[in-house]
Amino acid sequence: MDLKYKRKIINDPVYGFIDIPYALVFEIIEHPYFQRLTRIKQLGLTHMVYPGAQHTRFQHSMGALHLMTSCISTLREKGINISQNEAEAVSIAILLHDIGHGPFSHALEQSLIEGISHEDLSGLFMEELNEEFSGKLELAIRIFNNQYDKKFLHQLVSGQLDMDRLDYLRRDSFFTGVSEGTIGSDRIIKMMNVVDDNLVIDVKGIYSLEKFLIARRLMYWQVYLHKTVQSAEFLLVKTLRRAIELAQKGVEVYGTPALKFFLYQNINQSSVFSKKTIWKTGGIMNNFALLDDSDIISSAKVWAEGKDKVLSLLSRRLINRELFKVELSDMPFPEKDIQQIKDWVVNEYNVEKEHAQYFVFSEMISNYAFDPTDHNVQVLNKDGSLHDIGKVSDILNTRVLSKKVRKYCLCYPKKYNHSL
Repeated sequence: MDLKYKRKIINDPVYGFIDIPYALVFEIIEHPYFQRLTRIKQLGLTHMVYPGAQHTRFQHSMGALHLMTSCISTLREKGINISQNEAEAVSIAILLHDIGHGPFSHALEQSLIEGISHEDLSGLFMEELNEEFSGKLELAIRIFNNQYDKKFLHQLVSGQLDMDRLDYLRRDSFFTGVSEGTIGSDRIIKMMNVVDDNLVIDVKGIYSLEKFLIARRLMYWQVYLHKTVQSAEFLLVKTLRRAIELAQKGVEVYGTPALKFFLYQNINQSSVFSKKTIWKTGGIMNNFALLDDSDIISSAKVWAEGKDKVLSLLSRRLINRELFKVELSDMPFPEKDIQQIKDWVVNEYNVEKEHAQYFVFSEMISNYAFDPTDHNVQVLNKDGSLHDIGKVSDILNTRVLSKKVRKYCLCYPKKYNHSL
């Protein structure tokens, strides 16, 4: 570590002062790739329902870094061996875990680059930064990819009790004002331990753990999968899809230079991983690194006044918050009902039949609070024995929490109701 480095602090509304303990971490935070996250909303278009949800991926990443610093300190106090290099590396891994997010975070995932997740893109960003920083991120990358011997370090970055989840639940609850998501992240971290290279929770922390798992489920249905939030984000996806459709037919579509790159090219997973020039000027990732929320919104404002009727109508709705009505059902909606509304849209908006799909559509949303593919959360008793949380909790039923809940949403113009 650079002995001349003077530790920096950031004042965070959730935790207070956040300490930046390593010179390399501060250099990464200062990098343009990471600063881009200040222009990407953490919760996409959730602010259309909860106006306070204006916080960014940058804030979330800084919060996760703060929790990681606290967790490392706690585990060391309990005798868990974490070297200085490992502490720095796992801090970098959590700091960069979301750097691959595109505009409006999850809302447009798969829309700009098909078949590739933000985690994959985060990995590409980390590899590029590793080159720029002369190989200093190699251990962080190994931890991020779960290729390091100490598996519990990866679990702190991506697992049932990772610092990502502990921060976003508390932060999103704070900014949306939804109190159901408030969790005792400090206490959960204080109760963490490591047994047989797996992250576990001391039995004294069981009640905080129960609240965490329940809060996660409540936040998904009350915030992340709120039907009006879904309506807004479906509208955003449809708007961008129409712009891409026009562009790839050769129609001149306005866009910032970085956005135009993605509008006019069909980019997918193979395009990204098969080309060595993705980071060169004009390359895929070079352009992706220039994209943020403002590219989409500024372009949509121009599209709203454009010649294409479908794109114009969609863009106006997006800019002016004229969202679709949403109906929820446990079963798929009858196709004849969907077609009836599509026929109305064709007559009402004077659009082609094939374009009605942009205004009337059915999607499925799903969620579970407890990921059954992850290692189970283990509770460490005072006698040293380990038990699954579901077996020792009085109120949790992990079978219920891990069951995927599916709902079908039907979206269509609100005006349709008045025509009945």
